[in-house]
Amino acid sequence: MNVAGFIARRYLFYKKKKNFINIISAISVAGVAVGTAAMVIVLSVFNGLEHFTRSLYATYHADLEITPVKGKSFPADTAMLARIAQIDGVQAITEVVADDALLRYKDAQLVVKLKGVSANFDQQYPIRDKLVGGNFALWQHNTPRAILGIGVQMQLSINLGDEMEPLVFWYPRKDRPVNMADPSQNFEQRIILPSGTLAIEQQFDQSYVLVPIEWAQDLMQYHNRRTAIEIKLRETADLSTVQNTLRKIVDAYGLQVKNSEEQQESIMRAIRIEKLFVFVALAFVLAIASFNIFFTLSMLAIEKRHDLAVLAAMGASHELIRRIFLTEGFFIAWLGALAGMAFGFVVCFLQTRFGLVSLGIQSSVIQAYPVQMQWTDFLYIGLLVLIITGLASYVPARRAAAVSVSEIR
Repeated sequence: MNVAGFIARRYLFYKKKKNFINIISAISVAGVAVGTAAMVIVLSVFNGLEHFTRSLYATYHADLEITPVKGKSFPADTAMLARIAQIDGVQAITEVVADDALLRYKDAQLVVKLKGVSANFDQQYPIRDKLVGGNFALWQHNTPRAILGIGVQMQLSINLGDEMEPLVFWYPRKDRPVNMADPSQNFEQRIILPSGTLAIEQQFDQSYVLVPIEWAQDLMQYHNRRTAIEIKLRETADLSTVQNTLRKIVDAYGLQVKNSEEQQESIMRAIRIEKLFVFVALAFVLAIASFNIFFTLSMLAIEKRHDLAVLAAMGASHELIRRIFLTEGFFIAWLGALAGMAFGFVVCFLQTRFGLVSLGIQSSVIQAYPVQMQWTDFLYIGLLVLIITGLASYVPARRAAAVSVSEIR
């Protein structure tokens, strides 16, 4: 029989009359419950934001991307591309030439991210359903066309139906000295008509323009060089296995292979750092709420000095009395923690199912706060409660264990 647990339960649940200590105990349970529920909900929201960001960027980021370790471009080696195509799990290979360029339309201009892609780009990016205007095509009647982010179209007031007013792209020339007398001679210029607009997410919408790779490499004088090779994997392919295989091939060419999460590493790192700081901040809140456990056990030790002295007279050791109060603190903390976890779980479930709390903005991408619960969060919160409980209960338990038989009157 666990004597310490039995006595601790009697102290907590079987009191004959309600007193001030009972009220403080209830407040302690409520404080831990509120702190725990807040941690569950807030951490789940950050998980949801991370998952949403990852899925959103995956819309126009490849499963795997090959880029140079140094510099901006590399030769498109046909032997290397052939070896990549033979890897089990590779579905499509898209060659890319991308860089910043100046886009002018009538009297307006904007620096954009010009991305030239090969003809199979439609297999690489699941963005056809993101089309909000015009046609989803980079070639029309053997004429190159541009697909714009909707933000680019709105900033320059581009009319998709105007066949007489093309987009004019400017890009610095690389094959001649700088001409100070006529700065316009320092730039290559090409014109192209728009075909459609896409609405994916802010970064893409505000800056990206997709064009055929042949047109882009002519403007940028890249010739047979590429800035990236993007790889689409089959659904049954193992990402890490294919990535490791690719690394063995491209290492010799001075290239690196990044998966979709590594391509957006800075954003993912920012979200995780924010989540860590929020966890630490809420841990302090939970620690403050747990001070009630300290006061509850301290007052309980004062109230039960006579009972503890009787136990000591009956042969109870200091260790047993210490365990009684540590167990009492454990019960209070875990009643609150379990209640908080249950409440947080219910709130997150309802948000996931019904979207109770909206973002307050009109968006075709997401309407309500994204929420995703992870069992590791519950584990870390449980460990945190265990540590805080031990710290809050230790001093009162040690003082209670110091009672002597002389306390009996």
